[in-house]
Amino acid sequence: MIIKKKSRTYVPENLEIKWENIEPLFNELKAREIQSVVELERWLQNRSELEAVLEEDFAWRYIRMTCDTASESLLKDFQYFATEIEPKIAPLANDLNKKFIDNPFTEQLDQDKYHVLIRSIKNALDLFREENVPLFTEIQVKQQKYQSITGAMSVTIDGKEYTLEQASVFLKNPDRALRQNAWEAIATRRLEDREQLDSLFDELLKLRHQVALNAGFENFRDYMFRAMGRFDYTPHDCYKFHEAIEREVVPVLEAHAQKRQEALGLEALKPWDMDVDTSGKPALKPFETGAELIQKSVECFKGLDPYIGESLSIMQANNLFDVESRKGKAPGGYNYPLAETGAPFIFMNSANTFRDLTTMVHEGGHALHTFISADLELNDFKHLPSEVAELASMSMELISMDRWDVFFSNPEDLVRAKKDQLKDVLKTLPWVAVVDQFQHWIYTNPDHTAEERREAWVKIFEPFKHNFADWTGYEDALANLWQKQLHIFEVPFYYIEYAIAQLGAIAVWKNYKEDRALGLKNYKEALKLGYTKTIKEIYETAGIKFDFSADYVRELVTFVQAELETLEQ
Repeated sequence: MIIKKKSRTYVPENLEIKWENIEPLFNELKAREIQSVVELERWLQNRSELEAVLEEDFAWRYIRMTCDTASESLLKDFQYFATEIEPKIAPLANDLNKKFIDNPFTEQLDQDKYHVLIRSIKNALDLFREENVPLFTEIQVKQQKYQSITGAMSVTIDGKEYTLEQASVFLKNPDRALRQNAWEAIATRRLEDREQLDSLFDELLKLRHQVALNAGFENFRDYMFRAMGRFDYTPHDCYKFHEAIEREVVPVLEAHAQKRQEALGLEALKPWDMDVDTSGKPALKPFETGAELIQKSVECFKGLDPYIGESLSIMQANNLFDVESRKGKAPGGYNYPLAETGAPFIFMNSANTFRDLTTMVHEGGHALHTFISADLELNDFKHLPSEVAELASMSMELISMDRWDVFFSNPEDLVRAKKDQLKDVLKTLPWVAVVDQFQHWIYTNPDHTAEERREAWVKIFEPFKHNFADWTGYEDALANLWQKQLHIFEVPFYYIEYAIAQLGAIAVWKNYKEDRALGLKNYKEALKLGYTKTIKEIYETAGIKFDFSADYVRELVTFVQAELETLEQ
């Protein structure tokens, strides 16, 4: 099935995206008289269409640039939008927000349908400052430098060059000397660019702090809680969540680490001992190539539900994947919604490992979310809060285990894979707590030095046991570990949502295991809502609670532990 973009009713077809072509459309929306609720809704739909066209154009510029960070022309295409279009849209978008809120017919709109949108627009109006527009442009351009720096990183092992993602495969090898060699090569390579990345982050920190001051906030942390629409929890709630994870999850993982140490017969676990299978068996190999990963993922999703499988099939037919790692490609993985087309693009760095399977089903959950909410009336209805977006993806990681036999024909390998996944679910929580708490410290202490930042990272990591490894002799690598987390550079404060959503995903999976049909139905119904309801209402539609209290953490961790014990029998 070849996808076609929805027919336009307001923006001219095949409009070339240049400012001189776009500005008249914004000015028409700004000048248009609105004399009824019907006309207001038509105005909203026209604005939505324009924004979807621009979002998709930007999406492709970003996608192409991340697929080839060494290309000057692709970088220029991206920077043209970031520097010549986005800054000019921002004040006009603010004017349109004012026009909408000030219009007398806004109060007559269906409040059940438009409540979340109205709340978001009022919030955007409160935060907008003209002087921040050029700062956001500068931040956007600087953030991209992280991808260029890290995308160029490679190491040589046994005479062969590997990207860092490809080299990480050696960390699963039973040969401990080989693991150590690979780990040291990766850590050393990262340290080579430490000063460059420190300098880049110092620049980003300064710009972000100024944005917060301009908007009337004491620090960027408090600004971002408002900017990200965190209406349902506070920084204090995050600190309490960190404490709950330390108290309820760390002891469980510490026990897992002790078993690992005993199974491997080691006096101490080093950082290169944390990913190898303790059975002594070779690393799991769920697929051989990127094409096979995509095909098997389609089969897996079809086995769960025809509609879910069809989503990936459509992407496969339309070449909406770039999955294999290569030099010059940006790090990480993402699902990028194409706002006008109604489908997404999945980008990742596969090195043919088990971790790549979990990345694919994670991004596949995001992809399902894109498809299932594509027909919502307004583009804004599809602008998901990350607590909801990550619920979709992390739930799919767990639900999809039901059909992982597609990847593992050997029953023993299938059990190993499920056990690894459940352990990773628990390991996610402390890492998220550390990254989140670190960002709280960074932005509430904006005058810190690079050395103080490294010290803070190690200190914050300490109660969470430094990933349960002995870092003696590798203190520099430990202090520099934060630099591998691209979110800190590119999407600040987008991280605690992974832990919140991880709890939600465990609850979704628990419901699915108790009643497969109902659990899947509730999950899909929640995704259909997009962002037309509050986060709490969306979680309730999924049949779960929006809750990250210590009691809830304990309840769900106990459930995962019980499932692990069942697999180990």
